[in-house]
Amino acid sequence: MLIPYIKNMKTKSRARMVRRVFRTSAITIAVLFLLVLVVDHVIMPAYVQQGKVTQVPNVVGVPLEDAKVLIIQAGLQPKEAEFKADRQYPEGTVIQQTPQAGAEVKFGRGIYLTISGGEVLVAVPNLRGKSIRDATFDLERFGLKLGDAQYAPSDEFFENTIVSQGLQAGAKVKAGTSIAVVVSLGKTGDRQPVPTVMLKTLTEAEKLLTTGGFSVGKVTYQISLDLLPNTVIEQYPRAGELARIGQPVDLIVAQKAEAKNTLEN
Repeated sequence: MLIPYIKNMKTKSRARMVRRVFRTSAITIAVLFLLVLVVDHVIMPAYVQQGKVTQVPNVVGVPLEDAKVLIIQAGLQPKEAEFKADRQYPEGTVIQQTPQAGAEVKFGRGIYLTISGGEVLVAVPNLRGKSIRDATFDLERFGLKLGDAQYAPSDEFFENTIVSQGLQAGAKVKAGTSIAVVVSLGKTGDRQPVPTVMLKTLTEAEKLLTTGGFSVGKVTYQISLDLLPNTVIEQYPRAGELARIGQPVDLIVAQKAEAKNTLEN
């Protein structure tokens, strides 16, 4: 009984030893394989490129991820330096690089990139109650512009002050945006529609304007081949616009073309 038991124990011991040897050999082979990969792909390229130089690619204006690929392909390392607001380049593109494009540097050198954070938005100031002059100055301080100005009577705001604005105060817009406004003509009772005097004679226009509470302003003559002389071609303010009582209305009046004398030799 004892002898078979001893033989069985020896057999199991040899099997464990074989498995241990096999496992050790497999681990050794795997380590050697990894070591070869490291030497082949990391150590050898670094050793071969040691002391050599490469040219920095131009990545300004290139999206960040594409810029990184170009830099790595050149044997360099992309480094994100900072994000900065910029009006010229879209958000997420490179606006500056250090070293500059074309510079010769050693392989593995870091290339520091400044990335566009997009255009800065500015807040629209409150223009209500301000004069056109003051509103223009306020807008320019924020990099904005005064847009179209329309005029309307207002019982709340003084004459020539802004009643409302196209974009409300506090709205975020790009620099350079134009802000339209409505300007007060004063109280409704101080205004009335300008009568139409177009295609009337100058004498008739004077009577109509005087009867309507207005006066004739500057009269400009313009040659016309279609209308009789002294016929009103245009008026400012235009017919139907609300204007102050007594305000002059400028007229453009037709004038006959002067005959030219032809001298024959």
